[in-house]
Amino acid sequence: MFLLATVTLCCGVVAGTLTLLEPALGPPPERLVAERATIEIPRTPVRVVGAPFEPNVNPRER
Repeated sequence: MFLLATVTLCCGVVAGTLTLLEPALGPPPERLVAERATIEIPRTPVRVVGAPFEPNVNPRER
């Protein structure tokens, strides 16, 4: 319990300090790389090996 309280207090102090210093440091730089980059995903067929999965809804029956 003491460790949990210590970690919570330390994280709160760090978050509060960063919140108070944010106007002095300025806003973080924006990263728009993901919005500009094009990601091409190849549409190749996938081969499924084995029986299809069926969930066991009744554990007594196998």
